Amino acid sequence: MADTPSRNSAYFDIPAIAASLPVASETMLVDTRLTDEPAASSRVFRAYHPVPLHYHATCDEYLYLLSGRATFTVDYGPPKELRPGEMVFFKKGIVHSIPDLLEHPVVFLTVDTPRRDPRDVIFVNPAEGTVESFIKTK
Repeated sequence: MADTPSRNSAYFDIPAIAASLPVASETMLVDTRLTDEPAASSRVFRAYHPVPLHYHATCDEYLYLLSGRATFTVDYGPPKELRPGEMVFFKKGIVHSIPDLLEHPVVFLTVDTPRRDPRDVIFVNPAEGTVESFIKTK
């Protein structure tokens, strides 16, 4: 999936990585981590279930929708429909969610700055999710 000519660079076949994600999951998301540097991490993830309001304490996030359609909320705002080719950005601590998955597969390319620890997810209502129910890394 990744062709790494050196330790300082890599090429990624994003459509192939997206296609390798499972068809179904019990977790809300499944991701494949592409890079994992202190300054930034990048991932491809697929959403399988709506994601309740949550935030990340340590990083800003850039989400680029590769496929599917979903609604997305940022900072308690109204849901906005995202279509392939659209990107959403928000700073650390900003509450966000994916309330509806409208067309599958919903797959995002994401960049977190600085690096997002996989356990950095805080649900507004803790009864709606845990780190374990949120995401599984492929």
